[in-house]
Amino acid sequence: MTRDSDEPQSGVWKLALGATGIVFGDIGTSPLYAFRESFIGQHRLPLDGFHVLGVLSMLVWALILVVTVKYVFVTMRADNRGEGGSFALLAFVQRVVPHARALRWIGVAALAATALLYGDAVITPAISILSAVEGMTLLDPRFGHWILPSTLILVVLLFAFQRYGTDRIGGMFGPVMVLWFVVAGVLGGLQVIAHPAVLAAASPVYAARFFLADPARAFLTLGTVVLAITGAEALYADMGHFGRRAISRAWLGLALPALLLCYAGQSALVLADPKAIGSPFYLMAPPALLVPLLLLAAAATVIASQSIISGAFSVTQQAVQLGYLPRLAVRHTSAQERGQVYAPTINAMLFVAVIAIVLGFRSSAALAAAFGLAVTATMVLTTLMIGYVVFRIWRWNPLWAVPLYAVLLALDVGLFAASSTKFVDGGWLPVAVATVLMVIFSTWRRGRRLIQAKIGADSMPIELFLQSTANVHRVPATAIYLTTVQEGVPPALLHNLKANQVRHARILFVTVETMLTPYVAAGERLSEVSLGDGVSRIVIRYGFFESPDIPAALTHIEGAEQATYFLSRQTLVPTRKPGMARWREHLFSAMVRNAEQPMTFFCLPINRVVELGSQVEI
Repeated sequence: MTRDSDEPQSGVWKLALGATGIVFGDIGTSPLYAFRESFIGQHRLPLDGFHVLGVLSMLVWALILVVTVKYVFVTMRADNRGEGGSFALLAFVQRVVPHARALRWIGVAALAATALLYGDAVITPAISILSAVEGMTLLDPRFGHWILPSTLILVVLLFAFQRYGTDRIGGMFGPVMVLWFVVAGVLGGLQVIAHPAVLAAASPVYAARFFLADPARAFLTLGTVVLAITGAEALYADMGHFGRRAISRAWLGLALPALLLCYAGQSALVLADPKAIGSPFYLMAPPALLVPLLLLAAAATVIASQSIISGAFSVTQQAVQLGYLPRLAVRHTSAQERGQVYAPTINAMLFVAVIAIVLGFRSSAALAAAFGLAVTATMVLTTLMIGYVVFRIWRWNPLWAVPLYAVLLALDVGLFAASSTKFVDGGWLPVAVATVLMVIFSTWRRGRRLIQAKIGADSMPIELFLQSTANVHRVPATAIYLTTVQEGVPPALLHNLKANQVRHARILFVTVETMLTPYVAAGERLSEVSLGDGVSRIVIRYGFFESPDIPAALTHIEGAEQATYFLSRQTLVPTRKPGMARWREHLFSAMVRNAEQPMTFFCLPINRVVELGSQVEI
């Protein structure tokens, strides 16, 4: 049973508050720059009623169709035992239809979407914080010199707080983001009351008229409209942190109404005063409230970065457990919510990347060109994957499912195509990050398979081992040999036997297996098969959102509490044999050397671990 099905109402609302602080930060602060960029960006539009209402209508329906319909009502239903994200969706399809023909392409799409998420994660903090801090120039143009230093300080604080986990951060950030949405909605609502004519843009007719009258400009405007829905993928990626019901309630009850009012208010303001387009969000507020609003915006944009960072931590753990990344330290930061994790290595890498981007682009306007391409590409891939679920697994009625899916896919493709026009102006950045990660994902998975095949081919059959060691002197103790192959004898045991001419009376071959579910029930955690003569093979199963703890899993196995653990430290020797290109073999070797030590990753007792070296040619 998932968390959503049995969570008390009070618990759901508490999680909804945390979701407001973690999940909606990115999309919630988009009003700082999304509407403005359509009129002062690379493809400027005239500031007249026709274009303002056309852009507003596009923003409204992007929020309704892409975020609300596609993610909240459809995609978030495709959870894998409560977890979301591309890897969870892939695991869900693999678990339900393990032999589907399309599974290979779904796997490629999931990997690409995950890689693009990292590309988005290095841009979101930079553009969000820069866009807020730039508001200081409204107080005094001379404050422009402090924009970069202030941004860098906020970035440092943001990443320094990550170690405390989303549980504590969400508790602090939730009330701030609730205040942000209330203030944004009230400011926008006051402008709408003064100029109610903008409410007409709730009709999609205005967006349609814009496309019919000026199709070229309308198409290019989609590339800025997408800025209003960046962060939508965090609803799905962070679902394991808070649950579908909590995220849905926070979106429908607070975030969506506030954003619609805020964009409508900015439209009303610039129709009354076209000069306000330079900073329509801040100029909706009375001058006396500008300083408090600047401080609130700075806090909100720091929080905005949290949603994508939390998503990066989540998919990192999934990638490690599913075999797409080497072992990395992943810490659970909440005793109540198992999905809340912190990855120190990823946090450090994102920090360095964000600092570099802030110093390289130096303004939110320059970064706007780089923003959106990774998001829209991820959305298209998610829509393609969810289409398989809708029509092949859920088997929804095609009479209404086909038109709905066609609209959602067409909108995503249009947004992606418009964002692609900004590739040369900065859109290449997230694509480059994603490309590097795709190479890393595929290299690690391919390299691990080659090693397992090599070990399996060279391993001694268990029957031969038992026969040849029948008269070998035995030590009255238990030895545990970790192995990735569930056949034959681990190389570490053969090395130990050759060096010491003795064997333990009780030998356990232990393999850790990652299942295609987020978590594994306690009763399904471990299975043991006796191979004879004191030798047993044990398989310990974990979900892709769990951290392995081998000693804890072996608690009920006789002799395991005082056993000695034997590990095989493999030195990889790149060769010209068929397998991988030489440069990929060297890349794989580097990843193996820098992976977290098995003792730490599997929580092994350091004083009872013996490592035996061996060379493996790949």
